[in-house]
Amino acid sequence: MKPGDHAKLTPMQPVFLLDRFARLHRELMSLLRGLSPNDWSRPTACALWSVKDIVAHLLDSSIRRLSFGRDGLPSTPDTPISNYADLVRYLNRLNAEWVTASRRLSPQVLVDLLDFTAGQVHAFFRSLDPHTPALFPVAWAGEDVSPNWFDIGREYTERWLHQQQIREAVGAPALTGREWLHPTLDVFVRALPFTYRQVEASPGRSVRFEILGDAGGVWTLVRGATGWVLFNGSGNDPDAVVKLDQETAWKLLSKGLDQGAARTRIRIEGDHHLGEPVLGSLAVMA
Repeated sequence: MKPGDHAKLTPMQPVFLLDRFARLHRELMSLLRGLSPNDWSRPTACALWSVKDIVAHLLDSSIRRLSFGRDGLPSTPDTPISNYADLVRYLNRLNAEWVTASRRLSPQVLVDLLDFTAGQVHAFFRSLDPHTPALFPVAWAGEDVSPNWFDIGREYTERWLHQQQIREAVGAPALTGREWLHPTLDVFVRALPFTYRQVEASPGRSVRFEILGDAGGVWTLVRGATGWVLFNGSGNDPDAVVKLDQETAWKLLSKGLDQGAARTRIRIEGDHHLGEPVLGSLAVMA
């Protein structure tokens, strides 16, 4: 990328998604209240979890938000966490413990509790200054401290993703129009600088990411003096161009597509050494 091309790129801006939560929740409630008894036991793309298990996990997320965030319950881990892998193991254990215990609850109880806590979670999010540090950083983006808007955006993506997994499992229409999916992708792609942290390149080299489809967009990763920086826009003459459709993008970035399958669905032009690391990118804790 030539020095003048940087002017064609714009810095990434905060994403404010508070207004999406209530509507997303209404879509979920309508979906869940229309499920048949057999639907609740259907397997999902979320490994080892049924539809009912995912709903239980969503309830856990709401209860943790209220308990730790709103009510100040101490959230000190009961095991040492010295690196990212330790954190993933710890969170996986917490999630598994809750889901296992929640198998004693009926679908009706889970839905009622999820609906009861939703408004409280939304109100809590509205009470936060979007620019002050969040209680928990967005670790999959490599951050030690994250602003509330990013943490809330991360929460939106998790709720959209799990609802989408339920929809796929029961054959319900997907929420993949631009209104729903573009914000998810705009948050997900912020994992790319962390993904590329160990990719060596001289300053100024760049990778353009084109996500095709109504909900897609174009982003460019540029190597700076101290690391990779993500921008909106395409610039000119990138060293590599990665093209993928929106379904491939959200599934790849959320561990819903393995690297082998993703490789057949992604087109890389130019320097493959710079394009291929995207196959290892994740915007979820895994």
